[in-house]
Amino acid sequence: MRGFLLCLLVVIAGKWEPGLNVKKTYEYKYEGMVNIGRGIPNLAESGVRLTCKVKIVGVSGQTFLLQVSNFNFEEFNGIPGKDTFNASPKLTNRIAAELSKPFMFEYAKGRVGDIHATAEISDTIVNIVRGILGFFQVTIKTTQRVYELEEFGIHGLCLSTYAIVEDSHSQDLEVTHVVDTNNCREKAAIYRGMALAVVNKLSKERGNSVISTVRYVYTLEPTVHGGLIKKAHALERQHFSPFNVKGGNSKLQAMKELVLVSVTDTVAISPAGPMVSRGNLVYKFVNFPGPIPILMTKSDDSVPKVTTTLNISQNLQMIMRLAEANIYQVDSLTSEDVFVLFQLLRGTSLEDLEALWIQLSGNDEHRRWFLDTVVEVADARVLKFIKNRFKAGDVSANEAGQSILIAFNHVTAEIDVMELANELLSMPFSKSHPLLWNTVVLSYGSLVYKYCSYEYIQPCPVAVVQPLLDLVNDGLKRNNDLDMVLALKAIGNAGHPSSIKTIIRFLPGVSASPVNISTRVLSAAVQSLRHLAFRDPHTVQDITVSLFVQRELPTEIRMLACIILFETKPPLALVSTLTSFLLNEADMHVASFTYSLIQSIAKSRTPDNHLLSTACNIAMKILAPKCSRLSYYYSKALHLDWYNDDFLIGTATEVFMLKNDANYIPTEVVTKGKLHFIGRILQLVELGFRAEGIKELFGKGLSTDFEDISFFNCSLKLPTDKPLLSAYARLFGQELFFADLNKDFIQSIINAVSPSSEKDHPVWKMIENLQKGTSWHWTKAYLMFETSYIQATSLGLPLEISKYYHTVITITMNATATISPPLNNRMGRLLTSDVTLVTDGFAGYAKDQFLFHGINTDIFQCGMEMKSKNVLAMPWEFSMKMNIKQNTFELDLPPCKKKMDLFLVKFDVYAVSRNIEEPSLAKMTPMMPESTEAEVDLEPAKRNVTSRQKIEKTDFYNPQAKVCAEASIYGATFCVESEAKRSHYIEEYPLYYLLGYTNFACRIQPAQSNKPVDGIHIELNTGLTKYPVSVRQLLDTLKRFSKDATDRLSPSGLSSSRTSHRANVEPKAFNATCEPAFTMKALAISGNNRPEGYEAAAYYNHVTKMYNSQLFVSQVGEKANWTLCTSASLDKTQLGELKVITIHLRWGSDCQSYQMSVKASTTHLPEFEPTVKAKMHWNTVPAYMKEVGQSIQKYIPGIAFLLGFHQKPDRNAKQEVSATVVAATADRITMKIKFPEFTVFRQAIPIPIRVTDFEEHQQYMGNTTLLMHREL
Repeated sequence: MRGFLLCLLVVIAGKWEPGLNVKKTYEYKYEGMVNIGRGIPNLAESGVRLTCKVKIVGVSGQTFLLQVSNFNFEEFNGIPGKDTFNASPKLTNRIAAELSKPFMFEYAKGRVGDIHATAEISDTIVNIVRGILGFFQVTIKTTQRVYELEEFGIHGLCLSTYAIVEDSHSQDLEVTHVVDTNNCREKAAIYRGMALAVVNKLSKERGNSVISTVRYVYTLEPTVHGGLIKKAHALERQHFSPFNVKGGNSKLQAMKELVLVSVTDTVAISPAGPMVSRGNLVYKFVNFPGPIPILMTKSDDSVPKVTTTLNISQNLQMIMRLAEANIYQVDSLTSEDVFVLFQLLRGTSLEDLEALWIQLSGNDEHRRWFLDTVVEVADARVLKFIKNRFKAGDVSANEAGQSILIAFNHVTAEIDVMELANELLSMPFSKSHPLLWNTVVLSYGSLVYKYCSYEYIQPCPVAVVQPLLDLVNDGLKRNNDLDMVLALKAIGNAGHPSSIKTIIRFLPGVSASPVNISTRVLSAAVQSLRHLAFRDPHTVQDITVSLFVQRELPTEIRMLACIILFETKPPLALVSTLTSFLLNEADMHVASFTYSLIQSIAKSRTPDNHLLSTACNIAMKILAPKCSRLSYYYSKALHLDWYNDDFLIGTATEVFMLKNDANYIPTEVVTKGKLHFIGRILQLVELGFRAEGIKELFGKGLSTDFEDISFFNCSLKLPTDKPLLSAYARLFGQELFFADLNKDFIQSIINAVSPSSEKDHPVWKMIENLQKGTSWHWTKAYLMFETSYIQATSLGLPLEISKYYHTVITITMNATATISPPLNNRMGRLLTSDVTLVTDGFAGYAKDQFLFHGINTDIFQCGMEMKSKNVLAMPWEFSMKMNIKQNTFELDLPPCKKKMDLFLVKFDVYAVSRNIEEPSLAKMTPMMPESTEAEVDLEPAKRNVTSRQKIEKTDFYNPQAKVCAEASIYGATFCVESEAKRSHYIEEYPLYYLLGYTNFACRIQPAQSNKPVDGIHIELNTGLTKYPVSVRQLLDTLKRFSKDATDRLSPSGLSSSRTSHRANVEPKAFNATCEPAFTMKALAISGNNRPEGYEAAAYYNHVTKMYNSQLFVSQVGEKANWTLCTSASLDKTQLGELKVITIHLRWGSDCQSYQMSVKASTTHLPEFEPTVKAKMHWNTVPAYMKEVGQSIQKYIPGIAFLLGFHQKPDRNAKQEVSATVVAATADRITMKIKFPEFTVFRQAIPIPIRVTDFEEHQQYMGNTTLLMHREL
């Protein structure tokens, strides 16, 4: 009986198990379609559709032949429901030519095996065939209605869920198959350009930026040979957002369908010819870097010689055109063409690159452009090219360093690339210059890090890091600190797990046989563990804890070990152990630093510190009695962060200040930032300064009187065995640069700026070149980042999410200097001569950023593309005259003659379609098209852009703004313009705030003026002061001065020299009792008319405990009487008593129209809390100021509530606002602010610094100048 049941089950299972009869020919109709967009009505989308007939013919028991016919390719670019698919005959013919060739595949029991095709068929076409064959990969278990299993498919080895239902009427089997593409052990997906962004599991749990679902539905008919697929349908959806997909996203929807047309007996089989295996059903990626998804270029590979000549010609023309367009300015119209150049270079052979170098290296502009862009070839070719340059020695050390730095950090890390990079390490040219050698070694370490990130064979082979291990061991043998530091820094960049054994050799108390090394080398060894803190946290925890508990180690080393320890995210038990140890810590610097770090992390809100912050919170409360009152004299750590779950974005900033008991000057200062995004953590810029020898630079102590510091003489006594100051810079966690400031460098700087410098010094040569007239130009084209995520789709087409960010920087300067009287043999003569400088030039950049979401193959592209451009333009043209001894400065500027954008940000989102056969006919449709319907919807939004409710109800809205500030006197207008177009649900989905057209511009343009402006003249004179007798006397003096200045600057007086003007005017204008600290004039010169503009004079007076200053600004012109009068005074009585600052402001006609005042006071009396009071009072102010004040006052209650303040109605002074701040405790304050109609107040507000800190610091330093801290 059991045997009978078993046989019955086998028969039933075989009835439904998918299979094909080797003697039959099956004909199917296939259709596949994919579209990408927002999935919202009236917004543009992009897509493609593939249709064909598929014939499957049995060849042998498990081998079948697949033939494709009647293929058709169509593109869609427009608005769904209004536009239709358009045929692309040329691309159809190209794809059909390859698809018409036969394919062989193995198939048995619902499993697709190896796929065979002729060698000339491209991987793109084979992947399309994989999309067709994916329908035949199905597992049927009739003993279960719902079941899960892990199986291979086009998406990789992923978890699948099946649900089976048998139709009692048709006897067919309905199968639903869902593939969880987010749960794949071996996923057909790759990341590129993301090696330096560390994946964080806790961050990923907060949300996703990419979500995919795939569902298949089959209808199977039972046959004697198994289940026959009559009809199959697949639906794949992907949601992508640069933030959290819950907050709005771009959607990809792929559908495909297979319908059985006929089943016939096989008559004959045509010979297929020789074939090669092309792999199994899993999607195969085309070589990276593939085509840039924002452009499409075509080459004729069938004629190699023609292709070579064409590539060289195209590259030459492009480089020459870009170089010419960006000599005198940044050409924002051609900056996007740099991406075309990248694509052309990536399709160029090494031999053609060498040919290009020969033709371009003779011209400085063309040479620089080629070297800046060839590094983006991003594979072994660029390293071979650099290797050839090193062999030939035809590049400078500066050029070589820039090329190595970018190429090593942008190249795809493969085994052949690692071998070439290793060869560069051993080349003599690499060691020809110290900075070049540093760059080569550090960049090699970065390349090792990338290789180990992308290497799927774990562990990462030790051979790739062995050259760096050999370097550090060699430096140890020779006891060379610089070599050891360099090698350890490179090992830190590499983060190779196998390097731990070598690093341990340099760590006392950890190594079995410790070595005698300097603190500087020991510091580099500890910091080299920073990447290993993520890759091997447990080992690093053991090492850093061992270092931290060794009290005999230098304080700095223990604190560095503490930093690395917390980078490993230690568990609660380890934090508790550390806390217990700190309770008995005698070194207050270590205790203060560790406590402040624990205290900062306890407040962290980023996902990576979720568990650690809890542990630190407990530790902080235990350590507070001992450490909470330690002042800023001791070492400190600060960690500040922010994170938003809706956007999956956060930032973190850390500052470490390391000191020791030997000197209160920090021995090391480190600042760094991090960016949290889409489940990854990217370390941004990190700057570090080590001041081991800075104490010797200033002697035993710092004087408060600058004149007492013998700076120029102390350098002769500086030590030669250690650097005074060391600095390093890291980007994305990789150290790119470090340098030492030693005695020789200090001496060279002193000699350069010394007045006694003679003609043989380089500075003297620079001055001589300026007198002859000099020009300088520099352009840098740089791909700042290129990242991509590529994933297979069920159609066999690659879905790509790519980000590109490129910049072109241009600086051009022309200058000529005149010195009168001429210089003698000493440079000190420059300080007493009249120096005139005439210069013009340009500085600016153009930055292009692209974000692509869609299908990207080597023959066609479709998707959504966000295109952004940021332009900064700063042209200049002026003549300047100055005399340092006389404290005079003059500047002449030309008038504004044309409209110019100084700053521009512009971006939009497009639906794009491109194909290789018609690259010039690429389609880019704005996601929000310009249409009559859209304009109708925009009108309500334009009228109510400030109404939140109206925006929520409006599908489309178009806010616009333009604000201009016109300086008609000077003939110029500065304008800020903005415009945006948005659509749909922006209140619900934050992403949609960013999707749409955006334009923001700051521009300067000529002003509408009755008097044409010929030029602008600016003068500045500084000198000693005498306090004015009275305001009335001063106003009279200013009027006389204005009249005299106007007469002198009229056309009849312009022929006289500026020197004569100063000599004649100033004695008339000011008497001995009214001498300004400085005067400034800004006048517009206008033909035969009198000059107009403004002039200012400032005065300063210091009497015992009283500091007084005044500033007067008056308008210059025929009928001008506008004047601004300000006075400020600081009254400092004896220590501990009242300090009062008073400011009076009056302006208008003779300073009589409007007036207001501000008064602030501080008190710190014995037995009373320190108090700060401030009050602003106004009598008469302009109407627009009243409107602004009233508008701001409306928001005060809401802002106060959000900040935790309480509010009560009150009848306070009507034209006055006052505030009182009282230090209630050492770390908390009480604040009360009075407005005319209400009062807001809050008690016990925490502050980041402690009031007692200043007292402790003051007592320790014994320096009364630090009392200024209390006065603030």
